[in-house]
Amino acid sequence: MDNKKSAFIAIVGRPNVGKSSLLNRMLGAKVAIVSSKPQTTRNRITGVLTEGDIQLVFVDTPGMHKPKNSLGKYMVRSVSESVNGVDCCMLVVEADKEAGPTELGLIEKFKKMEMPAILAINKIDTLKEKDALMKQILAYSKLYDFEAVVPVCAVDGNGIDELKDELKKQSMEGGFFFDDDTLTDQPERVLASEMIREKILRLCDKEIPHGIAVVIEKMRMREDKDILDVDATIYCERETHKRILIGKNGSMLKKISTFSRQDMENFFGCKVFLQTWIKVKEDWRNSERMMRNFGYDDKDFRQ
Repeated sequence: MDNKKSAFIAIVGRPNVGKSSLLNRMLGAKVAIVSSKPQTTRNRITGVLTEGDIQLVFVDTPGMHKPKNSLGKYMVRSVSESVNGVDCCMLVVEADKEAGPTELGLIEKFKKMEMPAILAINKIDTLKEKDALMKQILAYSKLYDFEAVVPVCAVDGNGIDELKDELKKQSMEGGFFFDDDTLTDQPERVLASEMIREKILRLCDKEIPHGIAVVIEKMRMREDKDILDVDATIYCERETHKRILIGKNGSMLKKISTFSRQDMENFFGCKVFLQTWIKVKEDWRNSERMMRNFGYDDKDFRQ
């Protein structure tokens, strides 16, 4: 008899509360990119955690925000789609922060759908007083009957085992949806492009807004050597952004490429030869045609 259980879990919350960091920590590997900037995650990244006879399938959503362009509308719509059709939602909030419009809106959605939800209070390492945490737990408990409230820290792993235990309680019999060794359902090209985009967001700080996209033009193992050739094009919206991305004598692009290559080698387990180019496509975030070319689904642009 097959005793295997599984659960689909949507990770939701406002931007920059650590949703992707929590996902990566639970999986023990990086499948979602992390930066200090809000709205880092654009696509619904599925991470798969299989431990014993239980499999948890995570959907990491973009942070809820007021969309300012077609890309923003795509991101917000993907959150709503992710909440539909899952077994449980994990609401991630920041320690010592009151519930705002985003949290209240998501909780209202939980109520309408009678959705089981677990509250993960992240960044507890930043708390100066434990009393603040107890007040926050009490306040959220009045808003919704959460299955569990778990204080965690994605940075040092505090509370992660407890969080996984609570999430496993949401699993149901019916077998696994993925093989035991599956980490994510994202194509390798998507993972590679996200690794490059993460480095840009980190290295360029506030100089470069979110108007960048990365497209993997080629990704192929050499026949005679254990080397993965990757050709990537970085798209930005202005010539000034292009100059910043290149840097003095190509220094910034070299940094981006070096750190991206290191990430790829660690993830794919082989040597990587990475070549990067930069092109300007003005206002691409409001162009449905260009967004489709960059891998965003056509149906997500519909009102």
